[in-house]
Amino acid sequence: MKIIKDKILSTTTMEPGTSLSKADIVENILLCFESVNGSCKMSIFPPTIRVLLYLLLGSMSVLTVCGNLLVIIPIIHFKQLHTPTNYLILSLAVSDLLLGVLVMLPRMVYSAESCWYFGDLFCKIYTSTDVMLCNTSILNLCFISIDRYYAVCRPLLYRIKITVQVVLIMILVTWTVSAGVGFSMIFLELNIWGMEDFYYKNVACEGGCILFQNKVSSIVASVLSFYIPGVGMLSIYLKIFLIAQRQARSIQGTTNQNSVGKSQRKATKTLAIIMGVFLSFWTPFFVINCIDPFISYSTPPILFETFIWIAYLNSTINPMVYAFFYSWFRRAFRMIIGGQIFQPDSSEIQLFSE
Repeated sequence: MKIIKDKILSTTTMEPGTSLSKADIVENILLCFESVNGSCKMSIFPPTIRVLLYLLLGSMSVLTVCGNLLVIIPIIHFKQLHTPTNYLILSLAVSDLLLGVLVMLPRMVYSAESCWYFGDLFCKIYTSTDVMLCNTSILNLCFISIDRYYAVCRPLLYRIKITVQVVLIMILVTWTVSAGVGFSMIFLELNIWGMEDFYYKNVACEGGCILFQNKVSSIVASVLSFYIPGVGMLSIYLKIFLIAQRQARSIQGTTNQNSVGKSQRKATKTLAIIMGVFLSFWTPFFVINCIDPFISYSTPPILFETFIWIAYLNSTINPMVYAFFYSWFRRAFRMIIGGQIFQPDSSEIQLFSE
């Protein structure tokens, strides 16, 4: 999710309805669309800076797509990975991959060029998709925390409560609710409700693509999409940690019990780190998102832009967390690179001992 003022990367935005005078032409003011009244003014970066932006942001997008593909392919291909927890991880990886393709690539061009050249309809679709994928990630993490709670704190109920069917319902709810929120907010213009005149007279211009929010929309969206789920997940993982500590002291019996307990705690630790990374990367954006409407949208555009890309970086980092903590991910990676997954019955290969 993003809120970027129309003057993004520039403090010189041309207001709608403002005619371009001869003096303006003489001063060589560059506009996104020179023949259109109400066009946004263009920020011109030096060629070196522009090339570096394309290289940096383009690399982030490619790494995001490739990294999450390396999570998606093993979970789909190897039967041993067909578990409720991994289906939720799969849903999270899909949302990260889509963000890399559908959000980061257009955003890269917009950031480097400071103008939106893809049309108003695609701007709405793009912004809706951005909001949807942000909510998809947080809901996936919420359901993952619930899965971990039952796995560690209620192990005897886990196979009864967290079945494949239940997880599929969780995933369906995640994507349906997120799409409903994202697309209804933008296409019904709920984000500017009560401020339509101000928005179209003072903010909107040709060549801009922003998500402008009033005070109520900003607070409600941030609280519901980030703060409440974030606090809830932190509470769940804290409870899991405390119970896991007690279990570690109590299951000193059989080797099998110790092995199972250690495996569950390791999975919980990994997913808790993924959640922590998510909160760390998205917190700066959501903090400024709440503050900005109350300070007359005076946040420096470059700061907003930076926080947005830091938030997107979360989707790039997640596969690296899997690679560091999961031995099955590293083995699956080697098999994919070596082409072993194309061999007969490769889906039956055991990536780890049960």
